[in-house]
Amino acid sequence: MTDKVHKIVIEGVTKEGSHFRPSDWAERMSGSLATFRKNRINYSPLLQPKVNQKGYKCVVVDPTLKESNPELYQSILDFARINNLNI
Repeated sequence: MTDKVHKIVIEGVTKEGSHFRPSDWAERMSGSLATFRKNRINYSPLLQPKVNQKGYKCVVVDPTLKESNPELYQSILDFARINNLNI
């Protein structure tokens, strides 16, 4: 039996269809769990910036973040809701 974990994707577009600004919001948000090694940013597999098929910047959240860092998990979801972003 395969146990597939579904990810939470927050798109950088509002429900009204406008792009969210600033343009580096996904990298900033993902930076809260990132490390810096050998002159490179390494994003955590729990929180990663991506670009979706429509070309929108997104943040991909692994639901296990809720267990390891519940405050950060909740603040990310609150941020998305307050800014009316597609989840």
